Amino acid sequence: MAFKFESLQVWQRALDLTEDVDSLTKRSFPKEETNILTSQIKRAADSVVLNIAEGCTGQSNAVFKQFLGYALRSAIEVVSCLFIGKRRKIINDTDFQKLYEDYQALCKMITALRNTL
Repeated sequence: MAFKFESLQVWQRALDLTEDVDSLTKRSFPKEETNILTSQIKRAADSVVLNIAEGCTGQSNAVFKQFLGYALRSAIEVVSCLFIGKRRKIINDTDFQKLYEDYQALCKMITALRNTL
């Protein structure tokens, strides 16, 4: 692995989840949400992955901790988007529950890593 972040389980899990979010939006979200909720949830999911990678690479622990904070906030943004999608009846209960639990676990992973720095 060429980059340090590639070996982080939290980064790998966030990368998996951004694919899950992308898949959900492609199969469930209506066209009229493309520039609204679809864009927002995908950008937030991608931001988790990107902030973990950016903070990890060649930074001090303090800077990495700061970027993990950004990643955590982006993960919470994904969860909020899930609630909006569920309320608008775009996301069914099964998809909501799975991604909610996955992001809850990811938030715990990010927090645990932050606490080690």
